[in-house]
Amino acid sequence: MNLTISGHHLEVTPALREYVLTKLDRVTRHFDQVVDINVLLTVEKQKEKERRQKAEVTVHVKGRDIFVEQSSEDLYAAIDQLMDKLDRQVVRHKEQVQDHHHASAKRLEIGPS
Repeated sequence: MNLTISGHHLEVTPALREYVLTKLDRVTRHFDQVVDINVLLTVEKQKEKERRQKAEVTVHVKGRDIFVEQSSEDLYAAIDQLMDKLDRQVVRHKEQVQDHHHASAKRLEIGPS
């Protein structure tokens, strides 16, 4: 599994990198067929005083790319919310893949009788 964590308009500190890695453990625990993960952390300056912290992740699994993004005033909160969204999408993808394989196995058993 290839993992890339990069920052746009901010430096990715070791603490921030470790935080993202611990959050990604939950996702990779649910689904082990992850090929590639790209995490991009950005700080966007929308207005003079208000800065938006944004986290986005692209997970490449076999046959599909899952993209999630989340913005917040706090980067750690954005990462938390991002991982929750990503976790739900990965579990949904895993269920779809398992249902698909399960359905095809049923057809094979019933068909040739």
